[in-house]
Amino acid sequence: MDEGGTPLLPDSLVYQIFLSLGPADVLAAGLVCRQWQAVSRDEFLWREQFYRYYQVARDVPRHPAAMSWYEEFQRLYDTVPCVEVQTLREHTDQVLHLSFSHSGYQFASCSKDCTVKIWSNDLTISLLHSADMRPYNWSYTQFSQFNKDDSLLLASGVFLGPHNSSSGEIAVISLDSFALLSRVRNKPYDVFGCWLTETSLISGNLHRIGDITSCSVLWLNNAFQDVESENVNVVKRLFKIQNLNASTVRTVMVADCSRFDSPDLLLEAGDPATSPCRIFDLGSDNEEVVAGPAPAHAKEGLRHFLDRVLEGRAQPQLSERMLETKVAELLAQGHTKPPERSATGAKSIKQILPHQMTTAGPVLGEGRGSDAFFDALDHVIDIHGHIIGMGLSPDNRYLYVNSRAWPNGAVVADPMQPPPIAEEIDLLVFDLKTMREVRRALRAHRAYTPNDECFFIFLDVSRDFVASGAEDRHGYIWDRHYNICLARLRHEDVVNSVVFSPQEQELLLTASDDATIKAWRSPRTMRVLQAPRPRPRTFFSWLASQRR
Repeated sequence: MDEGGTPLLPDSLVYQIFLSLGPADVLAAGLVCRQWQAVSRDEFLWREQFYRYYQVARDVPRHPAAMSWYEEFQRLYDTVPCVEVQTLREHTDQVLHLSFSHSGYQFASCSKDCTVKIWSNDLTISLLHSADMRPYNWSYTQFSQFNKDDSLLLASGVFLGPHNSSSGEIAVISLDSFALLSRVRNKPYDVFGCWLTETSLISGNLHRIGDITSCSVLWLNNAFQDVESENVNVVKRLFKIQNLNASTVRTVMVADCSRFDSPDLLLEAGDPATSPCRIFDLGSDNEEVVAGPAPAHAKEGLRHFLDRVLEGRAQPQLSERMLETKVAELLAQGHTKPPERSATGAKSIKQILPHQMTTAGPVLGEGRGSDAFFDALDHVIDIHGHIIGMGLSPDNRYLYVNSRAWPNGAVVADPMQPPPIAEEIDLLVFDLKTMREVRRALRAHRAYTPNDECFFIFLDVSRDFVASGAEDRHGYIWDRHYNICLARLRHEDVVNSVVFSPQEQELLLTASDDATIKAWRSPRTMRVLQAPRPRPRTFFSWLASQRR
């Protein structure tokens, strides 16, 4: 501007100049004068800056909740937890899993050092309690989850049985006294387990019937095994799931469908608007889910015998091959009703209604017909690859899946020799209301382990972001709306688990094989925490200033 305040350059020319600058230079130029400051806040200018800086496709609209392009640019730049603020080194071996309490005041960690550690989440994180599980013949701890009211902690790990046989075990720890309340056997160990209600949890059991045929049974367990009333059942069978082609149920998650309107997810039992259900999300290993024909007449003698085998009350006298042949004949004659869509997939969905969510009452699996040996799956989602991680959005509407894909057109001819899996990791998103894929994220990280060594890497989802660990020694953060990678969080070894604070998405924790846990905060949070605070004035200094 000249001395009279008249602009020497028109706004259109200043705008064109600012288009050639980066975001930081535009903000710095806006401090020169009022004209430049006004142009530096132009909506069209920041729209161009946004698409160019974040490399977002032009056909992707602005986030519906965003008020302006400038504020949206600032949100992605300033609120992503990418600043390392603290490193926790209390574990002595690989840290495998992290979980936050629902209040965000505490979190738990599991490690190859066979301990479950509970931490206080304050500005400076501190250790509250460490539970050593080696006295209970555990090899290591691998997973934890707080119940809904944050009064109990579920911790699962690998249990060493007789003759060095390994299965899983789930422990329930009181968060008031840190006492061990109960222990539940869990097989295979990577079913992990999960809470269904505040006081009931789900465990698994695997029964081998043949070389490539087995049965996975899900059990509902009371968290308090010592109950006063003899009429209260401590354990109930939920479902018996058929495993074909060497597949097994590996991971169980529960989605609370009452958090969103989804009448098409409900079973035919009453008014959908008043009968919310919960969904079991069953992740499988080398899953090939095959549905058979509708049930006909089954051989009751063989059926009862197999029931006794699965419940441990009888030992099979036949060879595995002969028994597997008998089972195949039984399944061909008496199969449960298949889901509407039958496909080779890696995601299986089972549903239950509120009246079934209890350890009292009838066995939940008794809802199947008398001629049905296994429970039917309600939905099967085809992943066409190997699942290595799953996570739910905070509203339980969307399921995020880390997958390493099989080659296009690959067919699993021999379940013992599956196709090779890709090094690239796809982040898939499924809408649990429609049971359809809604988005495929960019392949932002890679994995290098072969089929038989592929392991689970936990991911987490917040309101705006999704984060995942990776084998390349980094954690990754993506934006859920724009589907872009925003940050890479460095460790010295494989990052196994990431978790957002449920009350503050600008705080993220990462766990790694380097035996450390790192806390990350956003640049905006760090500015607030590091801002100088005014010194409080004493009463006498204030009184003296008033007398002057």
